[in-house]
Amino acid sequence: MTPGTTRQRASIIHGYGATPDDHWFGRLAEQLRADGIPAAVPALPNPLAPDPERWTDAVRAEVGTPDEHSVVVAHSLGCLTVLRHLSSLPGTWRLGTLVLVSGFVDRLPALPELDAYIGEGCDVAGLADRVDRLTVIRSDADPLVPAGHTDRLAGLLGVSSRLVPGGGHFLASDGVTSLPEVRDAIVGAQ
Repeated sequence: MTPGTTRQRASIIHGYGATPDDHWFGRLAEQLRADGIPAAVPALPNPLAPDPERWTDAVRAEVGTPDEHSVVVAHSLGCLTVLRHLSSLPGTWRLGTLVLVSGFVDRLPALPELDAYIGEGCDVAGLADRVDRLTVIRSDADPLVPAGHTDRLAGLLGVSSRLVPGGGHFLASDGVTSLPEVRDAIVGAQ
């Protein structure tokens, strides 16, 4: 690395009920580190009873104001939290890569306990214009986030969602402890 060169850096944001050690998050972080991309999976406070303000503060502390070398990966409720953070940023900024897995901005019929957190979702207008590489990933068998919710988010962001057949909600209990599609969206875009 030459002086003045900025390296890529990845932040992996978990969702409701999860920790940094769950599902595919740690494995992805290890793979990215092996690819030369420093990666962090911060623990969001009280994941079984998430508070929107506290989660947004934690994402703000981790992601800050991104630049073209920043990579942000989010899963499920983490997607909404990341989108809220990005939507709140003032001034001019760019995000190199954003990967949203089972993302949504609408209330979830299977998880009414999150209605207060989700509220009216998030206005994502104009966000895609500030992201160099944007990928939205969904399953065809997600019992928690309807495919239409993720497809709607992808449409609002001006992209099509990428389908991972049989991925469920991309949880370890669904058999998903590695998610190569996310790594490919990051490393394959270089």
